[in-house]
Amino acid sequence: MQLTHQLFHLKKPVDAWLNWLLFVLLCLIWGSSFILMKLGLYNQQGHPLLSAYEVAALRMLSAGLVLLPLAPAAFRRLATRSTRWFTILSGLLGSFLPAFLFCLAETRIDSSLAGAINAMTPLFVLLVATGLYGTKIPSHKWLGIMIGFGGCLLLFGGANMKSQPLAYGLLAVLATICYGLNVNMVKSRLLHAGSVDIATIAFSFLIVPSVAVLWATGYFGKMQLRTDLWVPTGASVVLGIFGTALASILFYILVKRAGIIFPSLVTYGIPFVAMGWAIFFHEQPGWNQYAGLAVILAGVYLANRSGGSKNPAGG
Repeated sequence: MQLTHQLFHLKKPVDAWLNWLLFVLLCLIWGSSFILMKLGLYNQQGHPLLSAYEVAALRMLSAGLVLLPLAPAAFRRLATRSTRWFTILSGLLGSFLPAFLFCLAETRIDSSLAGAINAMTPLFVLLVATGLYGTKIPSHKWLGIMIGFGGCLLLFGGANMKSQPLAYGLLAVLATICYGLNVNMVKSRLLHAGSVDIATIAFSFLIVPSVAVLWATGYFGKMQLRTDLWVPTGASVVLGIFGTALASILFYILVKRAGIIFPSLVTYGIPFVAMGWAIFFHEQPGWNQYAGLAVILAGVYLANRSGGSKNPAGG
């Protein structure tokens, strides 16, 4: 009821539909990120094209270049040195490292499995909050966390994991841990800073290490010799512009328009979009991925319930 009231009792009815439009766009954009990574890594015959390092670096470079014109003004608004350093750390934890971890994971696991693992992010947000920041978590949230991790065991326990090594799935899990660390750090250290300013400074800073990675892998030299790298490069650039830069801005807009409860539900939509694309590109998710995803989302739902508290975070 609270969410319905929040969405549909606005000054103009069109505002509610705009919120839903932003929500659907975010699900589609972020849910499509996993297949775009795969398209950057392999062609339709499954032959490798770009390396995981190149796809991730191109993604970060594209996002940084798109937001670079906003950097001077954002840098002035983030006046203190500590704020700037935490913003850069946020970029590393919340974008740079997860981009490489997910790309490395998808060299050996399906994009649908990566999308399902991504749904564990809210669980790690809660675990980091209680483990590093001393936030008290009610018992029903702990139950949700345990159910979510039970779903993760289902993901890794099916027969199709014989061709998808556990270690590579754990790389994707590590990426969601980075997301959990970043969300809590932003809440603790950067709550006073503008969201778009944080994204702009973080991604702009990542231009330099991204170029360094591409230079070290010999990407620029290969692009002059191989015409078959244009399509995976395009997929990686689209991933950076839309899946990273634009999606971050849309998410911040939605948070400001609809509060924090409604945007957090994007977590539920992303894996279904990821699985839809995977099936379209002839991946074959196993029964364990469907069952594991359902259990994870049930755990996320329970862990994010307010339990009757006036505080939606339940902390």
